Amino acid sequence: MVASEQTLLTSKQLDTLSINTIRTLAMDAVQQANSGHPGAPMALAPVAYCLWQQFLRYDPEDPLWPNRDRFVLSNGHASMLLYALLYLAGVRAVSSKYERQDEFAVTLDDIKKFRQINSKTPGHPEYRLTSGVETTTGPLGQGVGNSVGMAMAGMWLAANYNRPGFELFDYNVYAMCGDGDMMEGVASEAASLAAHLKLPNLCWIYDNNHVTLDGPAEWSFSEDVGLRFQGYGWNVTHVTDANDLEMLSDSYRNFQQTKDRPTLIIVDSHIGYGAPHKQDTSAAHGEPLGEDEVRLAKKFYGWPEDAKFLVPGGVREHFREGIGRRGSELHQQWTKRLNEYGKKYPDLADQLNRMQCHELPDGWDKNLPTFPADAKGVATRESSGKVLNIVAQNVPWLIGGSADLATSNKTTLKFEGAGDFQAGHYGGRNLHFGVREHGMGAALSGMALSLLRPFGGTFFNFSDYMRPAIRLASIMELPVIYVFTHDSIGLGEDGPTHQPVEQLPALRAVPGLVLLRPADANEVVEAWKVIMQLREQPAALVLTRQAVPTLDRTKYSSASGLAKGAYILADASDGMPQVILMGSGSEISLCVDAYEQLKSEGIKARVVSMPSWDIFEHQDVAYRNKVLPPQVRARVAVEQASTFGWAQYVGPTGKVVGMKTFGASAPLKELLKKFGFTPDKVVEAAREAIARSK
Repeated sequence: MVASEQTLLTSKQLDTLSINTIRTLAMDAVQQANSGHPGAPMALAPVAYCLWQQFLRYDPEDPLWPNRDRFVLSNGHASMLLYALLYLAGVRAVSSKYERQDEFAVTLDDIKKFRQINSKTPGHPEYRLTSGVETTTGPLGQGVGNSVGMAMAGMWLAANYNRPGFELFDYNVYAMCGDGDMMEGVASEAASLAAHLKLPNLCWIYDNNHVTLDGPAEWSFSEDVGLRFQGYGWNVTHVTDANDLEMLSDSYRNFQQTKDRPTLIIVDSHIGYGAPHKQDTSAAHGEPLGEDEVRLAKKFYGWPEDAKFLVPGGVREHFREGIGRRGSELHQQWTKRLNEYGKKYPDLADQLNRMQCHELPDGWDKNLPTFPADAKGVATRESSGKVLNIVAQNVPWLIGGSADLATSNKTTLKFEGAGDFQAGHYGGRNLHFGVREHGMGAALSGMALSLLRPFGGTFFNFSDYMRPAIRLASIMELPVIYVFTHDSIGLGEDGPTHQPVEQLPALRAVPGLVLLRPADANEVVEAWKVIMQLREQPAALVLTRQAVPTLDRTKYSSASGLAKGAYILADASDGMPQVILMGSGSEISLCVDAYEQLKSEGIKARVVSMPSWDIFEHQDVAYRNKVLPPQVRARVAVEQASTFGWAQYVGPTGKVVGMKTFGASAPLKELLKKFGFTPDKVVEAAREAIARSK
C-alpha cells in the first residue's frame, strides 16, 4: 500500500472514530441523566462532524471572533450533539465580561452532568451559560429565525465595513433544524424573509428523519419541504444518506458556491443508531435508550460495550488538526488584516471595537430635543420617531424597521444615507420585515447576537405574535428594542381586535424586560436615553397613536425622573398628600387634570408618573417609599389596560380605573366616556379611596 492510501485510510478511520465518539457521548450522557433526546445527536453526528471538521471557519481558542461562522442548533433538544462538539473541538470558555478564559467551555465532567442543576450542559443550549452556544434554542423554530437575523447582520456588516483589500466580514451562518422547526410558523416567516432578501450566507440543514415526538411525522406532516423552499426561492440540495461524508461535503461546497440565495440542505437520516435498519423510536420520543439498548448500539459501532464516556486517543487531536488549525490560521490572518485596517480606517475600526465592547459612540445623545409645553400635544409615537432619527444618526449600528407598519410606528429612518436593506443592497439601515411579527422578533435577536443594535416595531396588540422571541431575548439578556404603538383603546375605530388590553401586564411579567410607557414627548426623550444605555436587557417602548399633552415642566417635575421608573410629577404644597394618583402613558395627563380639580376643591393630591414598573422596583426602598409613602393609603391607579398588577401599588383601600373587558369600535372621545377615562371619574375614584382609607 502506498503512503497516500495509508493516509487516506487513517483519515477515514479517524472520521468514523470521531463520529462514533459524538454518538456514544450523547448516549451515555442521556442515559446517566435518565432524561433527554439521544436519537437526533446519534443520527446527525456525521452531518455536524463533516461541517465542523471540514468547513466551519471557527477558532475554538476564541469563540467570540467576530468573523467566525455561526452554528445554530435550532432543534435544541439535540443539545448533546453541540456539547460533544464543543468538548471535542476544545472550545474555550468566555467570562461574563467577554474575556477568554484558560478553561474549556465544556469538559467531560460537564457532559457527565448533562441536565443537572448548575451544569453547563442544560437540556437545551443556553446562550451566556455555555460558551460556544450562539443562541438559546428551546422552542422550535426560534433558532432558524435567529439565524436569519445573524445572516442579515453579516451582510450589513460587510456592506458597511468591508473595504477593498480588507474583507473583514464574510462569515456564513449554518442552522441545523428538524421537522418540528419546519412545522412552526416562525420558520416559515423566517424562510420567506431570507429568500426575499436573497441572503447568500445562510444555510439551513434539515434533518429529514420522518419522526416527531408523537410518532411518525406522516401522522401530521406530509408536505414536500424541498418544493416549498424552492417556491420561496431557496437553493435546495438533497443528501440521501446522513452517513455519506462525501455527499455531505458536496452539499456544503454547493452552498458556499451559491452567491445569490440562501441554501437548504435536506439530509435523510434515521433516528437512533444512524443506520436504516436500526431506527429506534424511543430515541425520538425524548427517552434514554436503556442500558441494554446502549450496549447493543455500542456493539453496532464496534465500541467497547461497557465503556462509558469513552473518548479514544487521537480524537481530540484530530479535531485540533482540523477545525482548530484551520480556525486559528484564518483568525490570525483576520487579526493582521484588522490591524492594518485600523491604521487606514481608524474611525470605522473604532466603531467595530465599540460594537464588540458593547459601548456607545461618544456623543451618542447629542442634539436630543426638548419639547415645549403644549396643551394639544403630540402622539408619543410621533415624538419617538423624531428622537429615534436623531439617536440613529449618532449610533451608526442602530438599525431596524417594522412589520409592515413603519409609517404608523414612526420607525423609518429618514436622514440622508439611512437607506433601505434590500436584496443585493445590504448597507441600508431601514429593514422591511413585511407582515411577519414572529419572524421579525427572532431576526432582531439574531442581529443583537451579532452585536448590532436592532429595533423592530408593530402595533402593541400584535406583540402577542412576538412573545416567544421577546421572552427568549430576555432569557439571553439581549438589548433588543421593541417599538410598540397604538397602545390602548385610544386607537379608536379599529375596535377590540386591535385595542391592547392585557398586553401591558403580560409584558410586565417577563423577567428582565424593561417596559417603558412614557406620558408625553419629554418622557419619550428620557425613555430613549434609558433604552440606549441598556447592555443586557431588552426594552419595550409603548407609545400612543393619539396626541397627548406635552406637560409644562416649569410647573411640573422634570421628565428626567423617568430614569428611576416612577417619580413625583405633581405634589401637594406641603408634600403631604391625602391621595396619590398614579398611572402611565396617556393617562398621566388625565391624572394631572384630576389633580388640578381636586386641588381646587381643597383636596391635597400627588401625581406619580410610573412609566416603568421594572426600573422602579430596582430602586432602593427609601426612594420607593418617598414616591409612594406607605402612610398614604388612599391611592388611585389610572391606565387604559387590564387592572391586573396594580393592586401591589394601590393596596387594599385603593382604586384602579382600568379595563375589565375588551374595548369597542368608536371614536376616541366616546370610548373614553364609555370606559370611564375622564377627569370626573378619576376624581370620584380619589374621593372613594380617601373615604376607604379612613
